[in-house]
Amino acid sequence: MQINRINNNLQKVIQICNEMLEIADHGDKFREDKGCGVVYGFLRDDAYKIRQLAEKEIKVHKKKLKLKK
Repeated sequence: MQINRINNNLQKVIQICNEMLEIADHGDKFREDKGCGVVYGFLRDDAYKIRQLAEKEIKVHKKKLKLKK
């Protein structure tokens, strides 16, 4: 049960990262200068990194569950 709760939280992290990517894409379309582009670039890069970490953790949890069975 604990793993499900943790995975639910990680799914929320993934959802937030997807929203971060949407914001970065939208912001890039309407930015007025390079400074904004830098901000949106950092947002995009970090969203990808965080999402990848969360997805990796979910896979680790699934492997642990299989080993316990």
